[in-house]
Amino acid sequence: MSYVDEVIEQVVKKNPAEPEFHQAVKEVLESLRVVVEANEEKFRKDALLERLVEPERQIKFRVPWVDDKGQVQVNTGYRVQFNSAIGPYKGGLRLHPSVNLGIIKFLGFEQIFKNSLTGLPIGGGKGGSDFDPKGKSDREVMAFCQSFMTELCKYIGADTDVPAGDIGTGAREIGYMFGQYKRIKGLYEGVLTGKGLSYGGSLARTEATGYGLLYLTQEILKINGKEISGMTAAVSGSGNVAIYAIQKAQELGVKVLTCSDSTGWVYDPEGIDVAALKEIKEVKRARLTEYKNYRPNSEYHEGRGVWTIKVDLALPCATQNELLLDDAKQLVANGVTAVCEGANMPTTLEATEYLQANGVIFAPGKAANAGGVATSALEMSQNSERLSWSFEEVDAKLQQIMINITHNIADAAERYGMPGNYVAGANIAGFEKVVNAMTAQGIV
Repeated sequence: MSYVDEVIEQVVKKNPAEPEFHQAVKEVLESLRVVVEANEEKFRKDALLERLVEPERQIKFRVPWVDDKGQVQVNTGYRVQFNSAIGPYKGGLRLHPSVNLGIIKFLGFEQIFKNSLTGLPIGGGKGGSDFDPKGKSDREVMAFCQSFMTELCKYIGADTDVPAGDIGTGAREIGYMFGQYKRIKGLYEGVLTGKGLSYGGSLARTEATGYGLLYLTQEILKINGKEISGMTAAVSGSGNVAIYAIQKAQELGVKVLTCSDSTGWVYDPEGIDVAALKEIKEVKRARLTEYKNYRPNSEYHEGRGVWTIKVDLALPCATQNELLLDDAKQLVANGVTAVCEGANMPTTLEATEYLQANGVIFAPGKAANAGGVATSALEMSQNSERLSWSFEEVDAKLQQIMINITHNIADAAERYGMPGNYVAGANIAGFEKVVNAMTAQGIV
């Protein structure tokens, strides 16, 4: 049995009931097979893959808090510190009922390669809780965040582990967590990113993941001799990533026809109205059923369906495994040019393989949505220097990082005889840097 197959088998055996983690490991290691086989003896002797797939540290803890009725609630908190070979652990905190250890490990594992691709000195980590901020009062959210940080603060720090936002963790939650960290530790340091602008946050951080996705999409199309302006796009999601992806897409001359939330989706033949979307989602925190009040010519549909619309670009920006094999078949039948992932692993393995086999340009999330963590690392730099850069400065740095990532993943794929396979290219380019650092630092 090959070394790659041995390690995949071992991961499944050692981590039962964690399908998302198994999926992430398989996807990465399968595309690294060519690199591993070229160095199999050395990698096996150093147990390099075993060390790569085993987190350096997994922290799981109880989070008790009191709701507005005086009832004590108990949630579970997680932080998986996966790999610090190239810098302090860096990765978001997800607050969502679906959160469990397997999902946090999948996200943390992906984060190792995504962070490596940015070219910045940040390692991979992820955390969160099964707490749901939806429908909770500000006081309840604060009570949870303070309890969560009371435990988490023991394991993080500006040079150790710097968490950020993710699904369910926005500026409000980061603010409450930062306040509690400062109160307990007595330190004013850049321990969290995604902070408010008045206390160390970075301009352009809110927009970064969505903007970065479009910068990479534009560049990857350019490499393939195509122009983004004049294209149509389907976007899933209506959170932070989706909103700013739609905004930047429109600035680049793309007409975005769809968006979605957990209950349904919108089709707007005139192009999604970003101002209306921001009003509904960022101000009212309401459902997309309200979109029709702003745009009477739009259509609202219950359930799934964004990928049924005929478009040039598909940009999944919601959550993991949302684009299935049937969706991929529908997109191919409709003549889609490119699928670029704004979320983490939103396309299933079968769907990814089908898209690639049918000549669709496919940009994986670890490359395409790296703009968020890249700008978080830029926020860390600003905090360290006690400086604040302008929006234009941060945006220019972000654009250059995304262009560099595009060329790095294309070059890595080319180098190993897989031109155009950007999944393999992203994994190889991210892997090489991490492996070099791990090897240099000895068996740790």
